[in-house]
Amino acid sequence: MNAHDNPAAFLDTLKRPAAGGTPVTVAFGDGIGPEIMQASLKILVAAGARLAFEPIDIGERVYLSGNTAGIAPEAWDSLRRTKVFYKAPITTPQGGGFKSLNVTVRKTLGLYANVRPCTAYAPFIATKHPLMDVVIVRENEEDLYAGIEHRQTDEVVQCLKIISRPGCEKIARYAFEYARAHGRKKVTCFTKDNIMKLTDGLFHKVFDEIGVEYPELEKEHWIVDIGAAKLADNPGQFDLIVMPNLYGDILSDVAAEIAGSVGLAGSANIGEHCAMFEAIHGSAPRRAGQDLANPSGLLLGGVQMLVHVGQADVAERVHNAWLKTIEDGVHTYDIFTEGVSTKKVGTQAFAAEVIARLGQRPTTLRAADYAARPTMRLPTWTRKPGAKKEIVGIDVFVHAPGVDADALAATMKQGMFGPYDLTMITNRGVKVWPGGLPETFCTDHWRCRYMAEPGKPLHHAMIAELLGRLAKKGVDFIKTEHLCTFDGEPGYSLGQGQ
Repeated sequence: MNAHDNPAAFLDTLKRPAAGGTPVTVAFGDGIGPEIMQASLKILVAAGARLAFEPIDIGERVYLSGNTAGIAPEAWDSLRRTKVFYKAPITTPQGGGFKSLNVTVRKTLGLYANVRPCTAYAPFIATKHPLMDVVIVRENEEDLYAGIEHRQTDEVVQCLKIISRPGCEKIARYAFEYARAHGRKKVTCFTKDNIMKLTDGLFHKVFDEIGVEYPELEKEHWIVDIGAAKLADNPGQFDLIVMPNLYGDILSDVAAEIAGSVGLAGSANIGEHCAMFEAIHGSAPRRAGQDLANPSGLLLGGVQMLVHVGQADVAERVHNAWLKTIEDGVHTYDIFTEGVSTKKVGTQAFAAEVIARLGQRPTTLRAADYAARPTMRLPTWTRKPGAKKEIVGIDVFVHAPGVDADALAATMKQGMFGPYDLTMITNRGVKVWPGGLPETFCTDHWRCRYMAEPGKPLHHAMIAELLGRLAKKGVDFIKTEHLCTFDGEPGYSLGQGQ
């Protein structure tokens, strides 16, 4: 039965419980997706998973039918009804106009926590770190993945990095709750708050605040670049790492690869209302239809799904059978190693080998034990009272090619009329006026900062008047940012060199 052409017909061939199964929305995906989903579902059902599957069509075919989101309304209906999504990899068509479906689903359904266990399986799968056992918890909804981009001038485009206190609080608390429930001893935070003091600074600050509530857990923070180097060199010094979205996306792939293979890593995306489970790798269209792909990542995502829906007994049975298969040297081509592996198999044969070992446990690798774990408490977030906010300045961003900073400053000063002054001009974040250096390279994109006199905050009408005056002077302003204090604390950064 070809799962790609007729997922519903394939699902009908599976011997599932007649009634009472947990509803799960299933997407067979693109590329190798249908093959590895078929293999994974065979294993889950053979192990006794009590699931009722609802297939949906998403991905490349939906994109190419004219739906730029890659998902139809009826698919959303299924996801909102079942609240559990088991998803094979999909292909996003090349070119502009198509948004990442993975990001869309995660954000639309509020799947704020991405959980990626990265474990070594030495000596059966090659790795330089045979004791590696690290969990990456990645914030899943914001950061640069908000996807808010603009071309602002001929020479400059921007991508907004969005970090919110609710997002930070939810992911930090989730990380600590996960560590507590899964017997982890240390939680590490990676950020770049030595440079991005407000955005990454907030992530680090909230991590420290939430960490106080978990005195039994060790806490630490690393700047992400040196933290990544330490992770690659000696992952044994980490236990659970929590990160903003972009760092977590990159480093969870790095961690999975140095543990043994990206193809072995499953992923859970957890929210207050719904959850999605998948492999961390892509659709690999060049391997599609060849019965070569390794279904392990998607299968282990399925194990996480079984734990999530309260079927820890089945999750343990599947995971241990998979570990025994790996331990016996039965490997797909991507992890096959002469002298270590004993048998090279294809996708469906690998599934059959795992099924044949259901009820067995590994003897060298550490066996999975899900039934003994306490139920994890899913954090909730409560909005707090707002701070006192005052506008103390404004940054006006200007498209001005072929000018120098002094000339631009003279023009920008002509628009002033109230109790404020032009205090700084930057180019790509570097102060170029007053007192800039001639060696600084400047593009056609400038930030002009006006600051209010002490004790005389600005108001919106004053800002509108300023912009009107600048427009009459022919200034091509492209955006503004209000400079505010919150309970007296500045909510804006200085210019580099200021």
